[in-house]
Amino acid sequence: MIIPAEPSIFAGMELIREIYFLLRKDIRLELRSSYAISGILLYVFSTVFIVYSSFQQVQPQVWNALFWVIVLFASISAVVKSFVQEQGTRELYYYSLANPLAILLSKILYNILLLCLLSVLTWLGFSFVAGNPVKDTAQFMLVILLGAMGFSITFTFVSAISAKADNNATLMAILGFPLVIPVLLTLIKLSANALRLMQDTGVDKDIMILLSIDLLLLGIAIVLFPFLWRD
Repeated sequence: MIIPAEPSIFAGMELIREIYFLLRKDIRLELRSSYAISGILLYVFSTVFIVYSSFQQVQPQVWNALFWVIVLFASISAVVKSFVQEQGTRELYYYSLANPLAILLSKILYNILLLCLLSVLTWLGFSFVAGNPVKDTAQFMLVILLGAMGFSITFTFVSAISAKADNNATLMAILGFPLVIPVLLTLIKLSANALRLMQDTGVDKDIMILLSIDLLLLGIAIVLFPFLWRD
């Protein structure tokens, strides 16, 4: 006797398929226009030039702080326009075809890839002009990935709220700042350990805390976004 597949399996496969097509659409649009990538390259190279012109030697503590300040503000600039191009008739078109969760998750995945690229470019640029104080490369790469996840989840959802409020930048700043502070503080602590600025035996615990914060933010976004999208 053939046992029919559960509807939840079909729903899950359909959600994955929608995420894949929406993610591919965003990547192809970016490769065609190169808007975000061009902005990232300009921001990174401009910052590297300023650091090169202003500092003769960058101490590891200053390197760590500058790195995350640059990544934070570049992340805001890169992610803030996530839902601007989906407004108007295109928003209505997606509303009739796609699952709201597929739209949200595809945006988050796209922004994670974008912010990982941003972070690596910033790291390479800083290493070129100010040296590379990173002692544990694998741990630092993990921190970059977790940071990209946290910033992407936070700013993608906040940008969706801002888009519903006519792209209110003040609202985005008010909502995004308290949400991103726990992520940023944990990232600075973990990256300081990767630079061997401190010897912390609780690295695994801090990584789990950061991952938990990312998952908590993702859960909140998943629960609230469908109501926001249908508004």
